[in-house]
Amino acid sequence: MSDQKTFVASEESKAKAKQLRIFAFLAWIGAMAGQVFAILKLISDETMIWLIVAIVVILILAITGSTLWKKANRLDPASEKDKTRFFIQNQLGAIMGVLAFLPLVVLILSNKDISGKTKGIAGSIAVVAMLAAGISGADFNPPSVEKYTEEINQQTEDLKELNIDDNVYWTGSGNKYHIYPDCQHVRNSGTKSSGTIKESWEKKGISELCKTCKKKAEKKKSIE
Repeated sequence: MSDQKTFVASEESKAKAKQLRIFAFLAWIGAMAGQVFAILKLISDETMIWLIVAIVVILILAITGSTLWKKANRLDPASEKDKTRFFIQNQLGAIMGVLAFLPLVVLILSNKDISGKTKGIAGSIAVVAMLAAGISGADFNPPSVEKYTEEINQQTEDLKELNIDDNVYWTGSGNKYHIYPDCQHVRNSGTKSSGTIKESWEKKGISELCKTCKKKAEKKKSIE
């Protein structure tokens, strides 16, 4: 494949990814703070209902953090060449999700001052929440510089096969790039950006061709 292009996240994407990661850490810190509060104040028979409420709040914060972290990774992915960083960056959501509950689960199940009923109910809910946070935080199809590079080059070649130049259009709120500026999905948009497929990936994280544009291009090619 000629004219190989390598994905490099734009400064704008890096800045947005950094912001998302900060918010993710704030959500995880909130989850950890909730766990500490639950451990110190809520592990008792009298406060079991509030303990369950705290577990739900911690779960929401943990999942929110993981969701934001995944969005950041798609804007500014790690390279597979650094395997340690690649693993930690992409699976940090799962790690933090488990850590947001593990000490609490252990202390609920090992506490001798609460009844078996409280242990059974609150402990089971905490274990389920921990598993949910861990699974939702895991990235089973993690992005990488190498994957993005491969996709960019493949999609660029696909455009050439349709006799289309590597110049596409996208909007600030859209999640697809377009071959035609008059496509029904973007023709009335006030702001349209244009550039190569590589730039749509790097600047906006847009990685998918509009199906309407693709069908139109295929139809044109068949007529030619």
